[in-house]
Amino acid sequence: MTDDRTAQTLRSIAPYLADWASFQAAYHGMPGLQLAVGRRGEVFVDLAWGTANLETGEALTSDHLFRVASHSKTFTTVLVMQLVERGELRLDDAVGALVPELDGSTAAEITVRELLGHQAGIIRDSSDGDFWQYERPFLDREQVLECVRTEGVVFEPNEHFKYTNIGYSLLGIIIERVTGKTYDEVARAAVVEPLGLTRTGTELDPARADEYAAGHTGRISHDDARRVIPHVDTRAMAAATGWYSTALEMVRYGATHVLGDTTLLTDKSKRLIQREESTVSVRGHELGRYGVGIELGKVGDRQLVGHSGGYPGHITRTWIDPVDGLVVSALTNAVDGIATQIANGVIQIINLALAAADEVAAAATAGNPADAPVGRFANLWGVFDVADLGGILHTINPRHPQPAEVAQRLAVSDGRLALESVAGFGAVGEPVQVERDGKGAVVAARFGAMTAWPVEEYRARVLGR
Repeated sequence: MTDDRTAQTLRSIAPYLADWASFQAAYHGMPGLQLAVGRRGEVFVDLAWGTANLETGEALTSDHLFRVASHSKTFTTVLVMQLVERGELRLDDAVGALVPELDGSTAAEITVRELLGHQAGIIRDSSDGDFWQYERPFLDREQVLECVRTEGVVFEPNEHFKYTNIGYSLLGIIIERVTGKTYDEVARAAVVEPLGLTRTGTELDPARADEYAAGHTGRISHDDARRVIPHVDTRAMAAATGWYSTALEMVRYGATHVLGDTTLLTDKSKRLIQREESTVSVRGHELGRYGVGIELGKVGDRQLVGHSGGYPGHITRTWIDPVDGLVVSALTNAVDGIATQIANGVIQIINLALAAADEVAAAATAGNPADAPVGRFANLWGVFDVADLGGILHTINPRHPQPAEVAQRLAVSDGRLALESVAGFGAVGEPVQVERDGKGAVVAARFGAMTAWPVEEYRARVLGR
């Protein structure tokens, strides 16, 4: 697909991407959602939906700051790789040689690369990680080093993938030792300022307290009330989990991980960190994949890199296609946030639309009648959307977390609109009958056997009884 057609398709489906994501957030009871979608310098979606703080009722905006938590690891990886590129650090340097306090400890021979790839065997959060629920402060520098010295090594290096916040906190200390500057100073000079980011930083900024979206508790039962969770300083663990940003600025940052963009790193460095280092499997079930400081994923046939983040009250996800240039970032402000589900679903819809656009272009014809019944419909059995994705009409259940699994196409058959003639359990191959009022507006539609109505009409007709 040409870049022009890709951009045109993304522009055409952008309103539906925002609508689908908003529906998902509302249906799952999220307080708020930021979503941004960009590609090669163009932003297609910059959505702020819902509430920044349920206690005050403050509306969420695109400018509200979110704690992006473990996205911090990708920033730390960039800082490390910049030092490697300048010859100030090597990936096979041993921790004991870089941090004298650890010389002679069981962690001394662990390498920088093993820390970046979570192959160092280091304890995840110390033996008392209750700072994650505010029972104690996050660890300071001496506490991190003491943890590594006394209880840090759980596995032998490269024995197992073992995700570790303590290991990345140690990388922050290494960056400070090598540069002679604070982690924040290095990050500002190396990432924040070169990208012109004004709403991104390494740690809680008390001067900007009013700009943060509040975090909220999760629900154990559906009717549980949510409570606001305050933001705190992550201290020496900022390199692992302290950063804040917005969805829009995460898209801008994510674009620097696309091959060909050398703003922060060379392509050589990016290929190294994006190469699969670990496949994480337990009893034959794959849990995920990881590179050298960045998470790897796949949605459809699209190979992705990026990271998720979990901070008390904020759950976040950013995916980057390093070849195509697509970047999607979803930020939610609740502990049970569905950021990954939303980001994955948005990418699935994009994949559907681009595939359809290719087919329409190859056929040199449009796939939809001019009076197609586009919109959201409902009946007793649920809700579904009719959306024009890439020039072909699709029906999608917006409640379903994976739109690609439930999408059906509509096609013109013998001059009439019908559900696509394929195998299926639904009303496949059957005609679509549309009822319109005197002004041409759709007032009802029968997709196969059952009538459905525009959502507001259904609410008035059935739920309002």
